[in-house]
Amino acid sequence: MRDRLAAAPNGVLEAVAAESNVSLLTVTECLPDGLRAFASGETAEAAMLDMAEWGTVTVLVHSADLVLECKGPLPRGQFGRGFYNLAGGSPIGGHIRLDRCRTVGFVRRPFMGSADSASVVFFNGDGEAMFKVFVGRDDARQLLPDQVERFEALKARLCGAPGQTA
Repeated sequence: MRDRLAAAPNGVLEAVAAESNVSLLTVTECLPDGLRAFASGETAEAAMLDMAEWGTVTVLVHSADLVLECKGPLPRGQFGRGFYNLAGGSPIGGHIRLDRCRTVGFVRRPFMGSADSASVVFFNGDGEAMFKVFVGRDDARQLLPDQVERFEALKARLCGAPGQTA
């Protein structure tokens, strides 16, 4: 799997996981070192609070039956009644069982014809994505440079050295 992903890291990782009968986290761990880094799920709230300052992002939920995307600013949240509750004022809202997050992944790679994509992936204990937050794009479909800087800074803060797990 490592060789396959090193040769072609731009496919749908969920499809690779399904074909290989492994978790998305296992597939993501097989990406080349420079394309991924991991932090403990204990850093999930810190990641969410940081991303709430980024501006418009895309939140994606991918299941076997659905790929749902929502664009907008990620609201600040707080814990209550067993959930991390996202505040109102954005198209993005809801209630997340953030305590179920075991790993926060930072993935930056080419994807389906785009030169670059960058996402923060929240993995549960089964190694599946709870949801992903993608760095925003401009009208020319290029990643927003200020968000890329914030992504890289958050990754460095939560993960330490590239490709390492905190």
